[in-house]
Amino acid sequence: MSGRPAGAPGAGDAAPADAAGGADPVAGLDWDRIAADLDGFGCAATGPLLDGAACAALRALYAEEAPFRSRIVMARHGFGRGEYKYYAYPLPGPVAALRAPLYARLAPLANRWNDQMGIGVRYPAEHAAFLARCHAAGQARPTPLLLRYGPGDYNCLHQDLYGEHVFPLQVAILLSEPGRAFTGGEFVLTEQRPRMQSRAEVVPLGQGEGVIFAVRHRPVQGARGPYRVTLRHGVSRVRSGERYTTGIIFHDAA
Repeated sequence: MSGRPAGAPGAGDAAPADAAGGADPVAGLDWDRIAADLDGFGCAATGPLLDGAACAALRALYAEEAPFRSRIVMARHGFGRGEYKYYAYPLPGPVAALRAPLYARLAPLANRWNDQMGIGVRYPAEHAAFLARCHAAGQARPTPLLLRYGPGDYNCLHQDLYGEHVFPLQVAILLSEPGRAFTGGEFVLTEQRPRMQSRAEVVPLGQGEGVIFAVRHRPVQGARGPYRVTLRHGVSRVRSGERYTTGIIFHDAA
């Protein structure tokens, strides 16, 4: 496994449950604009994904043990400062309701990116089918997570890679209200371009809003056709208060 440690498997890992019935909760997003931003910058703000009640419910989970399978203190691993917990299966309702619909919207773009980069992997239309692929390869531990930062905490630039099978996009959703619950703590994405200086992107978010971003690589159109650039993401220093984020990663961990 590369990237962040995913911790030990827990008792709730065996049965994934991230498909939600009813209306598509992401149908109202501006997917044309999101796709254009992802193609142009490697990241895209979504607009609102969770309401205040859902954000508060997820924040409150952090004090509990049952919803999670492991806890990571970032300073112990040189990842930064702060900590995060990986959810156990079944995922909390707000996360479960978003994971499969978001994947379904992003899979066509992920396939197009791989085609442009000359990568042979293709992703099925349904998230359950992709999870089945992960689990057949021994990647069966859930990767969505809940992160908590206090004053002075930050997250070093990194990539979330947990095994052979990696979906090339993921989502982070801000659960705290910036300016009131905390200051600082901006989402940061860097892009390392061949024979060029790295480019940084900072994405301001409101409570309940998400950012979709490239996990590891994205294609960029050059004079001789598309070429591959490498991306990493992190969080700048929190200056005051407490910042909570939930992350939706679509591949499971080995």
